[in-house]
Amino acid sequence: MRTLRPVARLALALAAGLAPALVGTAAFAAPGRSTPPTSAAPPPATAPQSAAVERLHALFESAWEYDLAANPLAATYYGDRRFDDRWPDLSPAARERHRAREREVLERLAAIPRDALPPAEQLNHDLFRWIYEDRVAAQRFRPEYYEMSAREGVQALNEVAELMRFATAADFETWLTRLERMPAYLDQYAAMLREGAREKRTQPRVLMERVLPQLAMQLVDAPQRSPFWARFTQFPDAVPAAERERLQARARSVIADRVIPAYRRFERFFREEYLPATRTDVGIWATPDGAAYYADRARHFTTTDLTPERIHELGLAEVARIRAEMQKVMDEVGFRGTLQEFFTQLRTDPRFYFQSPDELFRAYVVTAKQIEPELPKLFGRLYRTPFGVRPIPATSAPNTTTAYYSGPSLDGTRAGYYYVNLYRPEVRPKYEIEVLTVHESVPGHHLQIALAQEQGEWPAFRRFAGITAYIEGWALYSEVLGYDLGLYRDPYSRFGQLTYDMWRAVRLVVDTGLHQQRWTRRQAIDYFRDNAAKTEADIVNEIDRYIGWPGQALAYKIGQLKILELRARAERELGAKFDVRSFHDAILATGAVPLDVLERHVNDWIAARR
Repeated sequence: MRTLRPVARLALALAAGLAPALVGTAAFAAPGRSTPPTSAAPPPATAPQSAAVERLHALFESAWEYDLAANPLAATYYGDRRFDDRWPDLSPAARERHRAREREVLERLAAIPRDALPPAEQLNHDLFRWIYEDRVAAQRFRPEYYEMSAREGVQALNEVAELMRFATAADFETWLTRLERMPAYLDQYAAMLREGAREKRTQPRVLMERVLPQLAMQLVDAPQRSPFWARFTQFPDAVPAAERERLQARARSVIADRVIPAYRRFERFFREEYLPATRTDVGIWATPDGAAYYADRARHFTTTDLTPERIHELGLAEVARIRAEMQKVMDEVGFRGTLQEFFTQLRTDPRFYFQSPDELFRAYVVTAKQIEPELPKLFGRLYRTPFGVRPIPATSAPNTTTAYYSGPSLDGTRAGYYYVNLYRPEVRPKYEIEVLTVHESVPGHHLQIALAQEQGEWPAFRRFAGITAYIEGWALYSEVLGYDLGLYRDPYSRFGQLTYDMWRAVRLVVDTGLHQQRWTRRQAIDYFRDNAAKTEADIVNEIDRYIGWPGQALAYKIGQLKILELRARAERELGAKFDVRSFHDAILATGAVPLDVLERHVNDWIAARR
């Protein structure tokens, strides 16, 4: 599962054409001892320290402001409404300007003496450098050319509205202004894809063929049939009836005269020009510098020096371990066939599935709300920002995964949301609901991300840090905590937890298989099906996700294994002094950081408690 909804990932992926959460890598120069939050007052800063800290935070602020202005979609995701009426500038000149700006930020950072900073600011300094070195290192691979996939891209820009505020007539006007400007954005996006095709840096054709039906949903013959019209069918009470009629009239005009023709033009380019230019091999190895790019992605997403070969071996070992655990559950329920035969029963027995989207949605909501009261058993610090459950929009549901999480806004006016896929409920197993909810809501993504964003003393880049190995490693680790929260009482739900753990182990094998060992798409699908009880629809969507997003799937298991290793170390070294609530608070105290930084922080915590 991902931290960001598809349109939110697009927003961040196109931030200056390069996103810190998605591209680039760098050796992380480790800070000294990272200092966990403490109630004791810090020692007074010296004059040189104060001057250096001021310069550092001025750089943080200017870089953050630049990124928001450069990428209005990212600003919208974060909840900064100043740029809600516009789209990113994807022109070649703008993208080169942004790349130059990233190099300039590193030069300005190098001029700030790190040794003059107090320890907490040294950590901020080093994390900021990691992010920008990451961006700069990725520039040569031109990652923006790969940002469109079967799940992400401009095919469903109507979903941007889900991130915006619609409380007043002015909010609707802002959205309409953005829609009026959309044709230029689509034209620039097409030009960027055309550049990528010339350089043979494209997604595989098998993925891009899945985009055509999504684009077809935008090619309607009347504005009221457009996905963009949905936002104008309901208005808050603060919008008078006369204003509603005026806004609807303008919406019909904008959608008919601007939005639909722009999509027709883009769809024609995509179908006639871009699709024939896409590559036939699915692995990133088939692109220029593909092997180097994949090694870069593996380092970036895991924040480690593990090679693709070593990650593949880890995956095989984890698959073998979890298969043995699955066999125990099969024995418990009295199943006498093979593991694959048990998978077939789980995929085909109607008792494991709801028949209507409403039933499935209610089950997700009830599960999420049952977990919340149990959280104080495992955590000393809890979030203040609420979360809700929403269906994944119909425009993307057929081509996306079972669920994802979208974080709250910076200003606190938008809650976090757990998005669930209600498309074809007959292929969404009941035994996955508990483990999926733990991962995507609490104590997984929402608990961790909301806590980080609520740290008002941190600079914004840290509150919104997108370091995948930490974020997804925590969410996968959280799945095991379901046992302590009263979940998985049914053996099939326990098998669901093992299925999800296996799913992430399989990812290590198939992602490296596809992109480093030159597996075919069919090989990857078959390996997944042979080892996990996911349904066929989920398996195909997942494999296509790994094809289109090389390396990202490696982060989950690598992060989880590190947190489990740190917990085992703490339990072993602290013995009776080990407290699980304090351990979890320590893990969450840093926000998203590279795994080596997290390990040093936990080692410090162990030493202090010992």
